[in-house]
Amino acid sequence: MLDRFKESVLLQVLTLVLLGPACEASSLGLTVHVEPLESDGGNTVRAHFTAIAPNPCPALSGLCSDGEEDCLVYPTSQPFTGTKPNSGWCVRQWQKTVPSDYNATIDLGSNTQFYVSIKASPVIRANNGKLNQPAFIALPPPLRARVNCSQYFSLSVKDLDTDRVSCRFARADLGECVSCTEHSFIELDNRKCKLKFTGKAAAGQYFIYLMAEDRIANPKISEVIENKPLSAVPVHLSLTVEEWASSCSDVPVATGDTPNKDSMLFVLPYQQVNFTTDFTSQLESVSEIAVVGPPELFRVGFKSVGSVATMNMRWVRSENKLARLLPICFAANTKSFQSEPRCVWLYQREIMTLPAGTELTCEDTEMTLVLPLDSLSEINLEELQLNSPTCPISYNSTHLTARISLSGCGTETLHAGSELVYTNTLQSVRPYTMVSRIPSLILPLACRIPKKVNVTGPNYVMSSPTDEEVFGKIRVWIELHFPGEGPMSKFTKRPRFRNLHMSPGRLSREAEYPSERNSNRTSTSSIDNSTTTNSTNNSTSNDDGLSTTTSTGTMGSRISILDLHVMSNCSLSQAKMLVSNCYESETEDFATSNPIMEQGCTSSSSTLEIVTSQTNSRVYRLDLSTVEAQGTLMYIQCTVNLCIAFMPSEECPDLCSRSLNSKSVVSSLLTRSYTIQSSPISLVVTTTAPTTTTVKGPTTTKKTTTTTTTATVTTMLTSSHAPEQASALAAGVIVTTMSIFLQNIFLY
Repeated sequence: MLDRFKESVLLQVLTLVLLGPACEASSLGLTVHVEPLESDGGNTVRAHFTAIAPNPCPALSGLCSDGEEDCLVYPTSQPFTGTKPNSGWCVRQWQKTVPSDYNATIDLGSNTQFYVSIKASPVIRANNGKLNQPAFIALPPPLRARVNCSQYFSLSVKDLDTDRVSCRFARADLGECVSCTEHSFIELDNRKCKLKFTGKAAAGQYFIYLMAEDRIANPKISEVIENKPLSAVPVHLSLTVEEWASSCSDVPVATGDTPNKDSMLFVLPYQQVNFTTDFTSQLESVSEIAVVGPPELFRVGFKSVGSVATMNMRWVRSENKLARLLPICFAANTKSFQSEPRCVWLYQREIMTLPAGTELTCEDTEMTLVLPLDSLSEINLEELQLNSPTCPISYNSTHLTARISLSGCGTETLHAGSELVYTNTLQSVRPYTMVSRIPSLILPLACRIPKKVNVTGPNYVMSSPTDEEVFGKIRVWIELHFPGEGPMSKFTKRPRFRNLHMSPGRLSREAEYPSERNSNRTSTSSIDNSTTTNSTNNSTSNDDGLSTTTSTGTMGSRISILDLHVMSNCSLSQAKMLVSNCYESETEDFATSNPIMEQGCTSSSSTLEIVTSQTNSRVYRLDLSTVEAQGTLMYIQCTVNLCIAFMPSEECPDLCSRSLNSKSVVSSLLTRSYTIQSSPISLVVTTTAPTTTTVKGPTTTKKTTTTTTTATVTTMLTSSHAPEQASALAAGVIVTTMSIFLQNIFLY
């Protein structure tokens, strides 16, 4: 009997291990972009690897052997990293020349190992006589989903030969993966490369192994018989399923100027690509915009205030050995949600060799172009112009000449690695209504200024002013006081209240959960009994002319009302404090918390803001009878920013306004988000006793002794230091490239 019991327990344990989430040290994502090498007929390929590894981020050492010429790692000045899932992650990228049929186990550091299978044997295409190009698949940031919430994930795919790309699960019996059991809760639409998570999975992390295949597209009438795949390349994904018991529809949504899904941006040499990503999240603020893209993709200006988040991305095409197609994938993460991943593609246009006799001379203030006319025999010279049509172009019977100012003529200045680059373009310009089969010219021009000698020119370091440079040394903190007490007593003793809007997400959840709505209705009356509404100024005030007093009650009785002071020491009169979120919790780690404010909106109609004349601080009256904490202590944590509007006629954004968008956020100067937390707050009346206040800063911690009646208050000190500016340097290097495109041919 005992033996049977042991066997039963062992069987249950094995069942849990087999059915539970994967836990081996695997990558959180992997793609390989394969380019066949013409030099040996495609028997070898240049494989461009992009892998997402869990933290701690592994080193790049060991991927390439010493002296290995066909292997190159990509260190970057701004690595791709993310905090969600909670383990955190980073991106590692490298390229290596490998056989066209390649199978290998690759170790990335000591904690990440993955198996790669590439099937790209050379195939000469019948339609153009060239080697077949395998499909390109974009790698999204680590995917996130929630228990009992179904979700779709569309992979972004491209093919240089315009073949049809499909996806299927990798098969161990074909040597494409190791331990790659398919999950019953993951469905795959092969033709669309679209995954569906059914929601029927336990919380945990799971790995998905796919192969992407390219096929010559058949006419629709003959799609019954499918062509054999020309190649197959690996795609590894991770899916983190998180616990959730509420609405499934509150994910962040891409808005504003965010590029369309799968859009293509064509890039010439030394051209800068610049685009903005905007997201709106109704229930939780966006904590990060996670990105996976090419090396040296700069992400600048991330702002997340209330329900809006925005970030700018910039990439400069300098000399590189990257693949011709480069995907950039991004997704907005909040504490509990992830937006639908979105990808855009950069196409590095191929450039023809310049004709003999072409010269571009870089000088201190201008560059001079000399171009032989025999190379432009089919080009209409009268259609040629620079970025600015006001700069003259001259030509005679043998040569075309252009003198191009580095500070005019539409010349652009950009930063590529350690170089300052001045760029302009000589190109054919025709009226939009004109259709012609005559070839057109696109000739990018660039003068590179390496870091060697001092040179006058614009500062090319992409940075924003630090908080300290604009607002001074900022200190923000939380205080809790009885009404009529504390540094804002003159406002809280005879208060005027500003009614706060309920967050849209909270309203929809209350409609879904009546018990929560009833609780809010009950809590409203506890404050409304002592106030009347002034409809003309959207505020509430005491109309009896007497100051507000609150009895502390007998020893041990529960406190009914406290005023939450969110304070700052900023002395700028135009600075305004924005409070995005405040949460209360019974534990210091906020493992379980309840919202007081979300996205600048109140989470309960019983929370009111007290109107003050100080814009750098905020005061809120809390009805503690509505607090869900059942014990005698609670903690409060808030996220705040300071804001200055760029123009005197403008105002900082109202975080709870329905008209809030990324443009209103960008038009204001905001500090980074500061998260401040209180010490334990007593919910019952206690005797006056000395307490300790902890002052936290970036590098120092000190303690001071204060006296309070009911609560201990934590003050958080935050400060920033201005980074050193890199000086502009120089010596001219001539770089020119030219490409002649037929107007009636379109690249895709």
